[in-house]
Amino acid sequence: MKLLIAAANVQIARIVEDRILNESTFDDVELTLLLRNSQRLSNLAKDNRVTVVEGSLDNESVLNKAVAGQDMVFVAVVDHTSNNAWTKNVITAMKENGVQRVIFTNILGLYDEVPGEFGRWNKQSVMSGLQAAINSDKLLEESGLDYTTLRLPWLNDRDEVKYVLTHRNDQYNGVSGSRQSIADVVLKIVADPTVGSKDSLGIADPATQGEDRPVY
Repeated sequence: MKLLIAAANVQIARIVEDRILNESTFDDVELTLLLRNSQRLSNLAKDNRVTVVEGSLDNESVLNKAVAGQDMVFVAVVDHTSNNAWTKNVITAMKENGVQRVIFTNILGLYDEVPGEFGRWNKQSVMSGLQAAINSDKLLEESGLDYTTLRLPWLNDRDEVKYVLTHRNDQYNGVSGSRQSIADVVLKIVADPTVGSKDSLGIADPATQGEDRPVY
């Protein structure tokens, strides 16, 4: 499999990259890593399974070339651009290159699915970027691509993989979760692209359900 990771230097992307390059399950995965400053991943560029590309989701030409020949695209950043240029550019590049499978990072609360006091607090906290996040998810749903939206909880750096998945029409379960857990979901999709197909997955540590604020 050939996997393009956009925003490849963010923390979750780095966990995904490290596991792919060090776990035998992913020995057949080749990585193309797109980021604004390629020097930040110069150490990974030494691996013969890795191609590092300097560029961003704003650059349609670079993105188009990076998407060409891929089997899957993982966008490791939330699209908060005012006109959803990042989501639109990814969709266009994938359609032009005949690539179908995409995983796109987003936030919790897209469907008023987060209950209680935490749901109220979360909505207020993300309000400035909420409409763009909702639009990104809608664009993917209507794109005809084989997409998965990942609705991330409030993240922590706990050394654990512990989460439950909820789906588009489910109440969100939990308020926080580890970056390692999010990476684990991405890797489950890489290992089996039918996981989360044409769905929106909520991810959180169920032990944090009922908390009023993020758990760090």
